[in-house]
Amino acid sequence: MDQPLQATGYVGYTGEVTSQEQRNRVLRNTYWLLALSMVPTVLGAWVGVATGITRAMGPGMSAIVFLVGAFGLIFAIEKTKNSAAGVPILLGFTFFMGLMLSRLIGLVLGMNNGSGLIMTAFAGTGVIFLGMATLSTVIKRDLSSMGKFLFIGLIMLIVAGIANIFLQSSALMITLSVVAIGIFSAFIIYDLKRVRDGEETNYISATLAIYLDLYNVFQSLLSILGIFGSSRE
Repeated sequence: MDQPLQATGYVGYTGEVTSQEQRNRVLRNTYWLLALSMVPTVLGAWVGVATGITRAMGPGMSAIVFLVGAFGLIFAIEKTKNSAAGVPILLGFTFFMGLMLSRLIGLVLGMNNGSGLIMTAFAGTGVIFLGMATLSTVIKRDLSSMGKFLFIGLIMLIVAGIANIFLQSSALMITLSVVAIGIFSAFIIYDLKRVRDGEETNYISATLAIYLDLYNVFQSLLSILGIFGSSRE
């Protein structure tokens, strides 16, 4: 993950980023690319809802396509992050992620005030991001040891999530969503802190990590709102 970044903000440089000015440049590029990545995500979600492609696949097949597609594209991003192809592949990945999110969005849109629930989840994700980003500037201690605990929690969350595909338990889904919000909120601090401390020096890798954090926070919030929204109908 720790790949060098050119001081001017372009990928492909082999020197180390150490100065505060260079770190700020990496962070700025990360924020810009993160904002840009929202465009294909929204487009992918719109295409998915309009065509119903993910809804037609069913939960099991959708999970397989998601895992194969997501990990395949993440591998491609890591292989090309120091080349000109890195950004287009990342944006293609965000389109795919939006497409896979369309199944949940479509279900929520079918509820009373579904669009309001989506906007609430979006606003909640924004508040969480701003809060965690602020904390990442305040915390001065080294958080590198925090990564392995978060990774273990993530693996356990994935295993439980796969199991719930077959169990279809609303109570377990709510529990997993709440835990996911906590884990990925902590990941936001961890990933931003790595950029601020100069441990992550490639803005494409940084954007990928933070995008996944935000994606999972939004998905978890929307799942909770959707479950409670459907119970009131």
